[in-house]
Amino acid sequence: MAPYQTQDIRNVVFTGHGASGKTLLVEAMLFRSGVTTRMGSVDEGTSIADYEPEEKERKFTIDASILPCKWNNKVINIIDTPGYPDFISQTIGGLSAVETAVLVISATGGVQVNTRRFWSLVAGRGLARIIVISRLDGENIRFAELLDSVKENFGQDCVPLNLPIGCSHDFKGVVNVLELPEDVPAGVLGDPQTAHEALVEKVIEADDGVMQKYLEGKDVSADELKKCTAKAVAEGHLVPILCTSSRKVIGVDELLSTLADFAPNPQSGVTRRAVDIEKNEEITVEADEKAPFSAQVFRCVTDPFVGKLSFFRVFSGTLDGDLSFYNSHAKKNEKAGHVFKVLGKEQKLMDKAIAGDIVAVTKVENINISDTLCSPKRHLSFTPIVFPTPMVSLAIEPKSKGAEQKLSGALTKLTEEDPTFKIHRDAQTGEVVVTGTSTLHLDIMISRLKRRFEVEVGTHEPKIPYKETITGHADANYKHKKQTGGRGQYGEVYVKLDPLPRGGGFEFVDKVVGGRIPGQYIPAVEKGLKEALSRGILAGYPIVDVRVTLYDGSFHTVDSSEAAFKVAASKAFRRGFEQAKPVLLEPIVNVEVTIPSEYMGEISGNLTSRRGRIIGMDSLGQMQVIKASIPMAEVAKYETELKSMTGGRGSYTMELSHYDVVPIHIAQPIIAKGKKVEEEE
Repeated sequence: MAPYQTQDIRNVVFTGHGASGKTLLVEAMLFRSGVTTRMGSVDEGTSIADYEPEEKERKFTIDASILPCKWNNKVINIIDTPGYPDFISQTIGGLSAVETAVLVISATGGVQVNTRRFWSLVAGRGLARIIVISRLDGENIRFAELLDSVKENFGQDCVPLNLPIGCSHDFKGVVNVLELPEDVPAGVLGDPQTAHEALVEKVIEADDGVMQKYLEGKDVSADELKKCTAKAVAEGHLVPILCTSSRKVIGVDELLSTLADFAPNPQSGVTRRAVDIEKNEEITVEADEKAPFSAQVFRCVTDPFVGKLSFFRVFSGTLDGDLSFYNSHAKKNEKAGHVFKVLGKEQKLMDKAIAGDIVAVTKVENINISDTLCSPKRHLSFTPIVFPTPMVSLAIEPKSKGAEQKLSGALTKLTEEDPTFKIHRDAQTGEVVVTGTSTLHLDIMISRLKRRFEVEVGTHEPKIPYKETITGHADANYKHKKQTGGRGQYGEVYVKLDPLPRGGGFEFVDKVVGGRIPGQYIPAVEKGLKEALSRGILAGYPIVDVRVTLYDGSFHTVDSSEAAFKVAASKAFRRGFEQAKPVLLEPIVNVEVTIPSEYMGEISGNLTSRRGRIIGMDSLGQMQVIKASIPMAEVAKYETELKSMTGGRGSYTMELSHYDVVPIHIAQPIIAKGKKVEEEE
């Protein structure tokens, strides 16, 4: 690509529901702009955008791809994103790097729940928005109904910029209603003149002077209309609707021209704010090539052969020369070996990166998603990108012995490129647990473990982290006395057990007086108690919320030892625990289930049947939110069931609330299973 300036750049995210035709549309744009000599195909596995093996195998987008092209002397940095919300982090990252979002709606599928979801994701970010209706060459197209649906769902600012000439098999082209030709072709769907007037009236609202001329009946020139259109799009007062067919390559040139002419450049788009770290004040970051360098990382890819590839959007200044910068999150200076312009999986070396551009660097290991990169002379920090909390978990273990360290390193690398993929080792169960947005998401990540890092794992549902406690008072004692021929073992303790409030943990009280137990053995008593707490008694789960008071005991001047008092304390605690009305505790989580309103009754009833307690309801646009408190064990596989009940239109979030007593009829089989495992061990 020839040299270009900041005002020549257009940064655009393509988003929309799954199977809306985003990727094929992008392939058509690359073809028409001369980037490729033939159109790639998702179905045939020749797509430039979907180049990962998992994408080729499953035939849908999983990762965001950066795909620059040039049209009308403008550089259009396209970010093609997944249509399935399982991979929504890719869309969120991409949106942080652009000025314009293109929402693609299939003419055959219409507005779907995930169309609205992605629209909501874009709303409030200050981005320009464009709607593209794809697949107008499909079957059973009802264009007028589709336009009504778009306006009903997304507002009256959505106005056609062009209209289709025919549809389905008869789709032949589009007619521009902003610059309406004198001889309108036959077969246009809708009234071109009415559409022209509606568009002009919307466009001129962006400029008071032009609007005054229009109202006075004076002529408004084509250039004035174009300038007003660009301003209206940038300010969000106009959401142009364009019509396309990727397969027939119809409307693609018009889409490219719309992006080149009307999408805002980095200097006229959304205002970028950052914190000046040294001054501790928020500043506006201007998209000026001569300003100090600043950028934010929005995507990372880790490859065992290439290394780490970090994508970032330059918000100000220029990265050139020795390619040095400061990482505000890592709080250290870094130096990149090279800067690349990326096209899918291909990388082209660049001399520099200018304000407004999207580029990548390789092999700088300390860079992570959301990190701010800036000039060593001006330390800035952009607001971290916010990603949704993943909900679906699996416990994993390597199939090969000795592969634990390799697995740990591979998992860490995968978490660096996907903020919605989390790993942790459950201290209670000892399991390595991975968490993602869905079962599909986890399937993809486990597949990548094997392909990229040659680590195969087995999976199973994570154990529910139950706990044990008491609900009553008990007194207990135990005398540990053993003679083995040499020095014996002797230690005797008297303890009282009392329940603590939920979340009270463990409290040890020493009330021994008169030297009944010498002071050097008291820590051993406490250690023996803690070991008993960690092993559990009812079903092998940790014991919590207990106060143990040591109030008496006895010792032997020769045979007593720390080990003897540890054993005595453990045995005494076990006796007392069994007498103090022990119960099993389970984790209770707060869930928020977001669904279309028609599923309110079914989902509420389903949550109640799972021992859930409805604690509130709310509206979120056209969706309803049910808030409930429910045992974690009841929602372990909720993601799959919720999708089934709502046709994939429901989602939920979950966070730990507290622990509560498990009902006896549910606790009994859990306790029996725990004892069986203990006996087998």
